[in-house]
Amino acid sequence: MEFGVFDHMDASGQPLAQQLADRLRVVAAYDRLGFRGYHVAEHHATPLGVAGAPSVWLAAVAQHTQRIRLGPLIYILPLYHPLRLAEEVCLLDALSQGRLMLGIGRGASPIEAGFFGVPGPDMQPRYFEATEVLMKALQNDTLDHHGAFYQFDKVPMVVRPVQQPMPELWYASRTPESFVWAAQAGANTVTLALGDEVRALTDIYRETWVAQGKDLADLPLIGVSRHIVVAETDAEARALAERAYARWLASFRKLWVDRGLGTPLADFYPESWADLEAIGNACAGSPETVLAFTRNQAARCGVNYLLSWFAFGDLSADETIRSVELFAQHVMPEFR
Repeated sequence: MEFGVFDHMDASGQPLAQQLADRLRVVAAYDRLGFRGYHVAEHHATPLGVAGAPSVWLAAVAQHTQRIRLGPLIYILPLYHPLRLAEEVCLLDALSQGRLMLGIGRGASPIEAGFFGVPGPDMQPRYFEATEVLMKALQNDTLDHHGAFYQFDKVPMVVRPVQQPMPELWYASRTPESFVWAAQAGANTVTLALGDEVRALTDIYRETWVAQGKDLADLPLIGVSRHIVVAETDAEARALAERAYARWLASFRKLWVDRGLGTPLADFYPESWADLEAIGNACAGSPETVLAFTRNQAARCGVNYLLSWFAFGDLSADETIRSVELFAQHVMPEFR
């Protein structure tokens, strides 16, 4: 089992400059404590994500860390010109000395895509074509492509990624078809799915991997993502989590609620922290409680990567760092 961190970078209530400075302290702690990867979301025009330019944010993260791998989860490809993004990817890989994780996807919010003039029905075909262009640009000295959305004719690819032939690929999904694609592409993957649904997806990934004649010893990372808060006692951890989750949930829902579209993913993110824990999508507790939860997730879900959401809502930098230190001291060593 490997361990990573997911970060929505949702609005904490602080001024943006202070939130970013505090989060750099937190990410430095992730680096110091031995987490494998730091993954940041991309969102726009919503308090759910204030790092709407993930390349800019990760460039700063790269300068404040030494070992932890870093990347978007995901770049919303329909919103990018793929040539520009390919150059950003190469620069980030260089700035981080080959630590970039390239997370790609179509994006989950048609509302946000609409702000950029991308109609909802165009998101999927744009994603597919942008992926094709990006893969060509990163792995060739010259970019040629003639498609429905993008046209390139012998464009010189002057900057190249440090990782050859390209940075490690990441994908996030909850569908069986996407897990088949990820296994065929050799991509690391993360899901928000719950319980037995996760096991079904991880089984599909392994079956597809083996069907290609590949060894399970070389299996990429297959992860699940959960909110985690650790404190000295269960009561203290739950008090922190309940307070922070209420703010995070309001940010998560705001864009949809403001437009009268209901509450997104209500089955995954219910009204209260207690409800979130009840469906197995989170854990707040002492190190012993969180260790038991982590063991259960590993055994039940068939994952080899736990992506924890440690910083969310209005958790302070000090509260988050203490939570992470306890997790690294008492949970992570049990899986090594």
